[in-house]
Amino acid sequence: MKEKKQDEIENLELIEVRNLVKYFPVRAGLLQRVVNQVKAVDDVSFTIYEGETLGLVGESGCGKTTVGRTMLRLVEPTSGSVLFEGQDIFQLNRKEMKEMRKNIQIIFQDPYASLDPRMPIGESVMEGLTIRNIGTRHERFETMIKTLKMVGLEEYHSSRYPHEFSGGQRQRIGIARALALRPRFIVCDEPVSALDVSIQSQVLNILKELQKDFHLTYLFIAHNLSVVEHISDRVAVMYVGKMAELADREELFRHPCHPYTRALMSAIPIPDPRLTHKRTILKGDVPSPLNPPKGCRFHPRCPVAIDQCGIEEPRYRQISKGHWVACWLA
Repeated sequence: MKEKKQDEIENLELIEVRNLVKYFPVRAGLLQRVVNQVKAVDDVSFTIYEGETLGLVGESGCGKTTVGRTMLRLVEPTSGSVLFEGQDIFQLNRKEMKEMRKNIQIIFQDPYASLDPRMPIGESVMEGLTIRNIGTRHERFETMIKTLKMVGLEEYHSSRYPHEFSGGQRQRIGIARALALRPRFIVCDEPVSALDVSIQSQVLNILKELQKDFHLTYLFIAHNLSVVEHISDRVAVMYVGKMAELADREELFRHPCHPYTRALMSAIPIPDPRLTHKRTILKGDVPSPLNPPKGCRFHPRCPVAIDQCGIEEPRYRQISKGHWVACWLA
């Protein structure tokens, strides 16, 4: 049944990211000249199929959030392309991009920072509809109320302000804002990382129910592998701006091939205190994207690195159906 579902997903490609690059300039001196580049995202490629959830994981600072924001052009790319049903998002003009945003939305990690503190949340949810002049004022209001109820809020909440809600409720408001335009693709930028565990499960269940009801496609960015395992169909692993590994969820958790992925897997806590497992402790700090190591970016911390790892960058290649990895030893 799982294989059949995956085959159906793979027939409907929705998003294709090709050689995505995002460098942030470092300026110095009186004339503020560019003296270096922060290589936040460096030649990243992957595909997202219609109706699936692709989990994107990695340590803080590896470029996950930059990938999501660059895909939606909240941050302009350095190079590369992102195709939505074959249409390159980076080639759209301002008017075309405004129309495209009906189909692509984002749920931010910090919902309080993304909400206007002076605007009732009902107005915030309706904002996208109002800007695009979709329907009458009454129709927009009805859509807003319906959307709030989908995420577990009530009509009387629409007149309240962001500071009157808990963290979990504000995240529901963020989901409602993203859902109001009825998009097809949503970037979920660590939507549960700041929430209590009990609230995390509620928000994850809401996302899964909405995906089923509206046939949504998600890029789910997180650093908690337990959460990613729960919600994702496939999982991609990033390290210092590069793709390390990508595979079907079950395949990745059963047979991780990249040493970095194995180290992340070993850090997942086991709920049974009677069971123990050997953890891989990585030595040293995460390299700076300002001056990444030569060759494989993971080799200074890799417990199984060979001489070639420090000389030549491994090619990101497919080692079995749907399983991609960038490692000389894979």
